[in-house]
Amino acid sequence: MERILRENPNFVTEPFLGEKEPHISFEFFPPKNEEADKLLWESVERLAPLKPRFMSVTYGAGGSTRERTRATVTRIARETTIPAVAHLTCVNASRDEIDDIARDYWDAGIRHIVALRGDPPGGERFQARPDGYANAVELVEGLKRIAPFEISVACYPETHPQALSPEADIEFLKRKFDAGATRAISQFFLSADVFLRFRDRVAAAGITAEILPGIMPTSNISGLRRMADSCGIAIPEKLGRLMESLDKDDPSVKQMVSMAVTSDLCSQLAREGVDSFHFYTMNRAEITSALCRLLGRQPVA
Repeated sequence: MERILRENPNFVTEPFLGEKEPHISFEFFPPKNEEADKLLWESVERLAPLKPRFMSVTYGAGGSTRERTRATVTRIARETTIPAVAHLTCVNASRDEIDDIARDYWDAGIRHIVALRGDPPGGERFQARPDGYANAVELVEGLKRIAPFEISVACYPETHPQALSPEADIEFLKRKFDAGATRAISQFFLSADVFLRFRDRVAAAGITAEILPGIMPTSNISGLRRMADSCGIAIPEKLGRLMESLDKDDPSVKQMVSMAVTSDLCSQLAREGVDSFHFYTMNRAEITSALCRLLGRQPVA
């Protein structure tokens, strides 16, 4: 750790401790087996005392985790006091099937949905079904016809890879809000400037709704690099050099450096007026919990 900081003396800044606690929210994915289920619920129990605004649960490619997503969301709603949020996509389902899932969530007490177009399994290009929702705008409109859901949608600070242009991408985001979305949660990014420039472009387009920065705290450096490459996320040169220097280091060193890097990212955002953070937890509590503490968020008994 000392070597890393010595070689990167300006990489880490002091954590942000504002006058008031920031708003936070967490994202999980449904567990695949008993061991993963145990890890997930240990993380939920550890993070719940931080009193997030909500906890969301993802929906696998092509709806592959539909039942596990529902089971996880309803358990969060049943066993915690934190609002539970279900992800829902347009992939491999008709409008009637998706509407039935949404009604089921409403009947189960779930009032907030993350509405996404989604991606097919195997990296295939999305093709709307003739009887399905064609995109997130149509999905938001459909959900609003069913019940007065609170709806979050996705946004892309570095532009969706299938968008015609950055301007077209923001115009499509505006259409999601016009259809009834409440807020947008950004794809993760690795440079504060990327999000801040995006925030400025969104405001210039006349969008006044909340834009939550998606934060990816992970000690899996090689995994983070793969995710960034697959999502078209730019890796800043300094961070890239740091990642290379960590490749053969001890996991505990990677975890400490990862926390320092992500804390620095959040601190930069906070100094620019960002007071809400959405953490992609990867079903692990350690780094996310520490980051929330550094941001000034204290647990409640």
